[in-house]
Amino acid sequence: MSLPPAPLSLAPVPVAPRTSALHRTGAFCARHAGWVIAAWLLVLLAAFAGRHAVGATFGDQVTLPGSQATSGADLLARSDPAAGAAGGKVVLHVDSGKVSDHAAALEETLGRLRALPHVTAVAAPVTSSDGATAYTAVSFDRKLKSLGHAYTERLDQATTPARDAGIGVGYGGDLHEIVRAPADDAVAEATGVGAALIVLLLAFGSVAAALMPLLTALVSVGVGLGVVGIVAGTLTFATSAPTLATMIGLGVGIDYALFLITRFRQYLIDGDDPRTAVGRTTDVSGKAVLVAAVTVAVALLSLYACGLTMIGRLGLAATIAVVVTAAAALTLVPAAMGLVGRRVDVLRVRRRPVAESAGDHDGWHRYARLVARHPWRFFTAGFVLVALCAIPLFSMRLGHIDDGADPAGSTTRDAYDWIADAGGPGFGPGVNGPFTLVVDLAHATVSADRVAGRLTGGLTGTHGVARVTPPRTSPDGRVLVTTVVPATGPQSADTGALFATLTDTAVPHALEGTGTRGYLTGSTAGQLEFRDTVTERLPLIIAIVLVCAFLLLTVVFRSLVIPLKAVALNLLTTGASYGVLVAVFQWGWGDGLLGLGEAVPIESYVPMMMFAIVFGLSMDYEIFLLSRIAEEWHATGDNERSVGTGLSLTGRVITCAALIMTAVFLSFTGSQAVVVKMLALGLAVSVVLDATVVRLVLVPSLMFLMGRANWWLPRWLDRRLPRWTV
Repeated sequence: MSLPPAPLSLAPVPVAPRTSALHRTGAFCARHAGWVIAAWLLVLLAAFAGRHAVGATFGDQVTLPGSQATSGADLLARSDPAAGAAGGKVVLHVDSGKVSDHAAALEETLGRLRALPHVTAVAAPVTSSDGATAYTAVSFDRKLKSLGHAYTERLDQATTPARDAGIGVGYGGDLHEIVRAPADDAVAEATGVGAALIVLLLAFGSVAAALMPLLTALVSVGVGLGVVGIVAGTLTFATSAPTLATMIGLGVGIDYALFLITRFRQYLIDGDDPRTAVGRTTDVSGKAVLVAAVTVAVALLSLYACGLTMIGRLGLAATIAVVVTAAAALTLVPAAMGLVGRRVDVLRVRRRPVAESAGDHDGWHRYARLVARHPWRFFTAGFVLVALCAIPLFSMRLGHIDDGADPAGSTTRDAYDWIADAGGPGFGPGVNGPFTLVVDLAHATVSADRVAGRLTGGLTGTHGVARVTPPRTSPDGRVLVTTVVPATGPQSADTGALFATLTDTAVPHALEGTGTRGYLTGSTAGQLEFRDTVTERLPLIIAIVLVCAFLLLTVVFRSLVIPLKAVALNLLTTGASYGVLVAVFQWGWGDGLLGLGEAVPIESYVPMMMFAIVFGLSMDYEIFLLSRIAEEWHATGDNERSVGTGLSLTGRVITCAALIMTAVFLSFTGSQAVVVKMLALGLAVSVVLDATVVRLVLVPSLMFLMGRANWWLPRWLDRRLPRWTV
């Protein structure tokens, strides 16, 4: 007898929950930790081998196609190639008597200089009115940078007779490209890493947990520098590019790893097994790392929009470092966590390990409730504090930092001061940065002699001009060349004003009706045009960064209000950082502290670089904080609870991250390059302001003031935006 068919079961078949790509990536790296770590070490070796093989080149040559300085230099090079030859000044000085009192030593020194490799000419010495200072112009057959710092020893050997006779020797003009030692920031890097280790030990309470962020960051920074070097085989980066890449890469590399490892340890404390904890960590915190890295990269790459190759490539170098460290955070760090597992808390320096704090009655929640009761007071206090820091911004003066800012006692600083302080034709502050005026005679309607007379008469009486050399005609008769010596030094505001007067009125008026056109060229003219170009294009960079950040945050947080607040607060932070820079460098508050000899203007491209970097890094902390607030908001719908929980969960880790990044940046203020000092101090100030005033005061007070409106997004826009939240 056949049995009836069994009834069809309608019970659902259990389906394993689908995991994200980041979760699967983290889990894979944890399972194959040894292979992943070995792969990164091989990449590190390959990157450095590639850097060595391609012969990376770095230089600070800036060209502005179509500018006065470039057009004038090209015109002069075609008509008189010798006039554009690379060269500098060897400056001689005695404290008492005259340089000519040591005629034999002087003559032997000049002879040795003429015998140096690549030297094509050594001019007769120009002597000051009191005879205590003299200099000779030395010309070379190749760019000075290509001779390398080792050539300094040859210069020192050639000038030994003068030194033996008691004559001081300094190297001026473009010879600083040879005699300045290449930047060696090993001490700064070691100091930053050491400070980071101390903070990590105090934060995590265990040696293993403290070492993981450092070791993974060092590997990723090494790979990033290797890649920058390989790219430098094709593109010429500025000399500060490796330092900038190291500084940014080390800071974000440690911080990204710190955020991940903190979340990993919390999952372990909550009872997850190590591999599950790694996967969940990479999924949740990995998204925040990705958004943060993309924000920084977009901000840095936007520098290309300014049209200035050198600045764009500085942004590219830093972007490479950020991209590599983000990749390491999503692969190498999970592998390290998977390898260490529960042993993350071995070798403790604290009895009980801690990670995130999630108690509803901890200090962060109590602080959040205090801010919720007095949001306007907190907001006003925070805003006033940051606004006060920003006040010096309104007197910021951009310029180029010349040899006058070099350390006292250096050969470049001695040469600068001796020429500036001496009297007589060929001496004075402006001799350290003269303008070369090139007049195109191709369409002249009057004789060259008449043009020369017009120039001499028209320019000599111009306010701010110390001297105009007699104009001379080039060998081919196509251009007229003269030198205009300002009464002030190259980084003086008066020299910048003179440049504007000469280009806008004095030179055009002097040449009016002659059918000729004049071009001011030379290093000082090029630097001032570069400054003006940067100033003109800075608003474009700001606009691009703001728009990109707003769009990205709108997609991530599904809100129009949160991105607006984040953008506004980061603008305020950047302005305050600028203000501190002006006070320290331009007003001279940091002359002794930072090893500067005098107050200096803000290097022309520093504000543009700082805006991109500060904005990107400041967004990092807000993304990590807001992501935890948003996570709680979507779970509870309670705004006050969400803010308190977000502060509680991120309080320890963001504070530690800020301390680490501040220590790393401040360690680079000891660099020999003033531009690096400026960037390092500005970035450190921005991190401190963002991690304290912005995160603890302005963000929570605004979140409470806005209430549920924080999460407002029109439905039609919500339907059209891609879905990617953190």
